[in-house]
Order: sequence, then C-alpha cells, then structure tokens
Amino acid sequence: MLRLCSNSKTRAELLKKVQIPFIQKGCEFDEDSIPTKNPLEFVKIATTGKFKECIKCFGDEIPLLSADTVITDGTNLIRKPKNVDDAKKLLLLQSNSNIDIITYQIIGYKGKIYDHLATTTYYFDKFDENDLEKYLKSGKWKGSAGACKVEGFCKKYIKNVTGYESTAMGLTTEWVKKIYDIIAE
Repeated sequence: MLRLCSNSKTRAELLKKVQIPFIQKGCEFDEDSIPTKNPLEFVKIATTGKFKECIKCFGDEIPLLSADTVITDGTNLIRKPKNVDDAKKLLLLQSNSNIDIITYQIIGYKGKIYDHLATTTYYFDKFDENDLEKYLKSGKWKGSAGACKVEGFCKKYIKNVTGYESTAMGLTTEWVKKIYDIIAE
C-alpha cells in the first residue's frame, strides 16, 4: 500500500491504471511562497515541501509519494491559471509552439528516499479559436499547470512528443511502479 500525498484526481487515476494500491490524502503546502521562477528549482522545492509536510502528518511507515508538475516554454515557469483570462493567455503561449512538462516525485519509506525528475516535451499545432473558447468555458483547465490537459483538450493538437504521457499528467508511473515493486518486496 502506498500513500499518495496529493489531492489530484489525475494522479489517483494514474496509480489505478498501473494497479498500485494506495490511499490518498495530501497535506497543506503553500506553493505561492516559493520565490524562484526557475522551473526546475520550483518543481523540486514544491515536491520536497509537500513531502516534508506529509512526513510530519503521516510518518513513513507506509510508502509516501509526493509529486509536483510544472510547465515551461523553455524560459518561463508556467503555473496553474488563476482565472479564465490567465488560462487563455497561457494556452495561447502553447499554441503552435512547444512546452516542457516537468514532474518531480519523491517516494519515502522507513527513512529511505527515492526521487525522480522527468520531462516530457510536446510540440503543438495552432489551437482552433472556437475549440479553445469552448474548452475555456468548460472549466476543465482548472487545477492544471498551464491550463494544459494533454489527455484532453491539447491531445488533438499534438504534433510530436518526447517522453511519457504519465509524466505530463503529473506522475511518471513507469518510475513509481519500479520503485514500488522494489519496496513492496
């Protein structure tokens, strides 16, 4: 059994898909307090902060899994949009362009720490304006870094991809499964 230290429905679905038994409960961590705008630094600080809070709350007698995901256009840290206008602005940055989706994850168990950083790069066609407006109105972009749902709205615009889709969805399940199998023995 693993403890998913996240309230993300998508991360829960990813674990179900690879048949890792888990319980889900995140702890409070203020990502807005992170001062860096560097995407790699940000994702590591956020994941580590969440992990440390969950160690305080739950201990590590069952494996803890903490993760964070950010998007970058190669220069800028692209966070979760605060409103529909912000979502539109972020999505237009991605239209007819490419983005890197970076996920950092930590598994801790009985004092041992395993961590993994992974990047998936997407190359997108130009987003259709009417389709974009419909997506924005749906609200399905809420809670997603860059308002990007590679398994949803953005999927039909993918020209090319390098890396795992699971990484882009918030959890590199290929790595999580490998580590879980090691510690579950």
